[in-house]
Amino acid sequence: MDSQKVDMFIMTYGKFFESHQIIGVRESLKNADESKWAIVQSISFKDPTTSLIVSLLGGTLGIDRFFLGDTGLGIGKLVTCGGFGIWTLIDWFLIMGAAKGKNLSKLMQALA
Repeated sequence: MDSQKVDMFIMTYGKFFESHQIIGVRESLKNADESKWAIVQSISFKDPTTSLIVSLLGGTLGIDRFFLGDTGLGIGKLVTCGGFGIWTLIDWFLIMGAAKGKNLSKLMQALA
């Protein structure tokens, strides 16, 4: 893929990935076929900041996990009231990383 497109993608969507993942994302995009560009542009990434806000407001009900697409974990948090509050507290620190991990897996799946 054209390096100018790759740099534009990194500048636009860099906040959706962990900082240590950016180099791998850049290399994967550079090695990808030009036909994958339309697919990459159509991916809707989950904003890590939004996932944190959702977790702070509705984490006890599992809404943050439903937001990320983790239906099973969302149901688990809903049934246990956020793991009796413990799971909710832990997710406040981990949910942004989970969102960035989901974004990376979406991108790699599109490039495969």
